[in-house]
Amino acid sequence: MISKTNAVENPKIRELREKIKDERYVQGAIQRIALVLSNRLIEVRENVNERPY
Repeated sequence: MISKTNAVENPKIRELREKIKDERYVQGAIQRIALVLSNRLIEVRENVNERPY
């Protein structure tokens, strides 16, 4: 079991905590998530509209 102390000491967790303080980083992450979700929705819509032969 990982304690909160261990999580705080983890370098990756520390790095992410610093990054989320940067508004540009957060906005970029939101844009990337939106792009991935939009692409997935388009893929699903295309698959639903395909006609089986």
